[in-house]
Amino acid sequence: MDEAAFAVLDAELRARHRDIQRIGDRIEERRGSFVSGAEAVDSLGYQLHNLYGAVEQLFEEVARSFENRIEAAGYHVNLIRRMQLDIPGIRPALLSERTASDLDELRRFRHRFRHAYAAELDSEKIAALAGKTRQIREDFARDLERFLARLRPQ
Repeated sequence: MDEAAFAVLDAELRARHRDIQRIGDRIEERRGSFVSGAEAVDSLGYQLHNLYGAVEQLFEEVARSFENRIEAAGYHVNLIRRMQLDIPGIRPALLSERTASDLDELRRFRHRFRHAYAAELDSEKIAALAGKTRQIREDFARDLERFLARLRPQ
C-alpha cells in the first residue's frame, strides 16, 4: 500500500474508531445509572446496537479498501470472519480471535434487537453485554493499532 492510500485509510479508520469510542462512552454513562425499566433497557440496547453498527462500518471500509466484495448470504457473519483473515500480499488480519468472538456476540444482539420487534429485552443480558463493552473496545483498539502498524509503509 502506498503512502497516500495508507494515509486515507488510516484517517477513515481512526474517524470510525472515534465514533465507536463516543458510542462506548454513552454506554458507560447509561450503565452507570442503569435501572431495569423498559426505557432504560431500550436506551442501553439501542446504544449496543449502534456500537456494533459503527464497528461494522469500519469493517466495510477495510473490505472496500482491499477485498471489495463480501457475499450477501451471511454477510454480517462473514464480515467478522473476513476481518480475522491474514491475506498474504493483500492485508493483515484486523481482528484477534478473542475480539472477533466478542464482537460476534454483539452482532447477535444487534440482530435480535433489530428483528425481535415485539419481544421484551432481557435487562440482565443487556446489562451483562454492556458490561463487556469496555473490554471489547480496548481489545478492538489494540487490534486496530496492530493492523495499521502492519500496513504502514516503511
